[in-house]
Amino acid sequence: MELGYARVSTAKQDLERQIDALRVAGVAPERIYLDKKSGATTNRPGLQAVLGYARDGDVIVVHTLDRLGRTVRDTLNLIHELSERGVGVRNLADPIRVDSANPGDPMGQLAVVLLALFAQMERTYTVERAAHARAVATAKGRRIGRPSVVDPDKLAYAAHLRETGHTIGEIVTKSGIARTSLYRHLPPRPAEQLTVAAPAGDDASPPATSPPALTAPALTAP
Repeated sequence: MELGYARVSTAKQDLERQIDALRVAGVAPERIYLDKKSGATTNRPGLQAVLGYARDGDVIVVHTLDRLGRTVRDTLNLIHELSERGVGVRNLADPIRVDSANPGDPMGQLAVVLLALFAQMERTYTVERAAHARAVATAKGRRIGRPSVVDPDKLAYAAHLRETGHTIGEIVTKSGIARTSLYRHLPPRPAEQLTVAAPAGDDASPPATSPPALTAPALTAP
């Protein structure tokens, strides 16, 4: 049996185009399941209904594969899980046609492999873009991550406590700022100066000097 699934992201969007394509493909109207939900949410009653109804030998037909999952990776995982149950997936309008209902079809298997490749490329590019954005932000002196919610007055008080010799535990108690936030927001302590002045061009410890050579006492005639 062929089961249809159609989804739009908001209630204002129209499902008719997908429904018409599924009907033309031969899916009975009473077997077409619907959702008006964003792909980012896992609460999709229509999808859960069609997945629960599908039996060994059935095929779930969609207009495009992005109707099934939030990402290519989610879609591939779902196709794999359904194939283990003997349920196929077929798309109608994607440039790459997938029909996992026929595991003996080499072109169908190639399409799934290509989707897996695209999923890996998507993950790689996402990681690279995020790393590049962090590097650019750091180079410009911008703090990355979520905005700070630490009270600036409390943070100034914490800095004062540290300068006056209080321990981190005492600062946490007195300022009310969590230890992890203190480590993240307080600038590091300046390195303690161990010498009066470091050698020019070198702020490390002074170079070691070789000990004086030991010489044997001169022998004199008696």
